[in-house]
Amino acid sequence: MSAARPPAAFGRVAVLYGGTSSERAVSLDSGRNVLEALRRGGVAAEGVDGIEALVSGIRAGRYERVFNIMHGGDGENGVVQGLLEALGVPYTGSRVLGSALTLDKVRTKQVWLALGLPTPRYARLAPGAEVAAAARTIGFPLIVKPSLEGSSVGVSRVFNANQLPAAVALAQRYAGELLMETLVEGAEYTVGILDGTALPTIHIVPPGDYYDYDAKYVSDATQYRCPGLEGAAEAEMRALALAAFEAAGASGWGRVDLMRDKAGHSWLLEVNTTPGMTSHSLVPKAARAAGIDFDSLVLRILATSDAPRGGRP
Repeated sequence: MSAARPPAAFGRVAVLYGGTSSERAVSLDSGRNVLEALRRGGVAAEGVDGIEALVSGIRAGRYERVFNIMHGGDGENGVVQGLLEALGVPYTGSRVLGSALTLDKVRTKQVWLALGLPTPRYARLAPGAEVAAAARTIGFPLIVKPSLEGSSVGVSRVFNANQLPAAVALAQRYAGELLMETLVEGAEYTVGILDGTALPTIHIVPPGDYYDYDAKYVSDATQYRCPGLEGAAEAEMRALALAAFEAAGASGWGRVDLMRDKAGHSWLLEVNTTPGMTSHSLVPKAARAAGIDFDSLVLRILATSDAPRGGRP
């Protein structure tokens, strides 16, 4: 496999992390882990915090390749990807289109629905939208979230009209439109994608009512069952996740989040094109279940930076 080539063949690698998004702290943690793994593998890697430092390093000739682990914001919305395309620097993760589209949850759902892929009923809430009217159309219980954030930032579960104003106020703290969608009552799953292959599903069982920021990054009580399903159900969810990932223009590696309702139907929630690589993160857990340890996973992700993915965006 390409990841087995000599480490020197990757050249000087910048591990891009940090930045200024709401996910900065998680990105710094992910970046440290990736950087350590690359160095253990013999790759000449250096940590770089933010776009300005990255540009300076590229101009100075210090970096020949980028492992992008800058979560959210310009790390995932196509800005870094467009910059690196223009400079001709190979990088990990989705290209411009897939990055920009999948960071916007509303537009991702529009693509999925156009292709007949299952995703919960939703309403796009632009500034000034009639929130109460949208809630009546969607029906309770529902979810309110910022359209452009990840890591469960700004997300609220709303069970009645009295809870709606606080949920909207929380989501409005973040840039972009809001997304309101049906709350699917059932079990939460995620599927990692690595170089065109869906990894084993993970059934997430949080200690509380749902998988919030604390359950993702802080709590040690969250359970991760991998694979999360068996037989045909496992194969079907993995196939759906891969189809959703590719439909949204994503490539290289990433993660697709889903809900499975009480009737056994799967519902697509969102795509993450730069997933976490922390001790609590999901793609490393799924890779481990597939026989891929953390260091090998990092090298395989790095190797996808050379893969042609449909030409220039």
